[in-house]
Amino acid sequence: MLILPADADESVVGTAVDRIARIVSEGGGEVGKIDRWGRRRLAYEIARQTEGYYVVVEFTAEPAVIAELERALHLADEVVRFKVVVRPAA
Repeated sequence: MLILPADADESVVGTAVDRIARIVSEGGGEVGKIDRWGRRRLAYEIARQTEGYYVVVEFTAEPAVIAELERALHLADEVVRFKVVVRPAA
């Protein structure tokens, strides 16, 4: 899950999603469902912002890909916050 600025347009959202898809596919993973929640109120204020644009991306990949993805999202200027959650295999 990642949070972008509330005023993010489709190009900013597309860039962030493309970055995630590229990193996952280069690592041999596969992107599943991409769920754009849209603009929502934040639980608490972050950098004087009270709203954000939420995007949830489900993917399967090796653990090394997660480390690279986290590094890239830390460096991305358009990402306000992100959280990678590892789900157990079914």
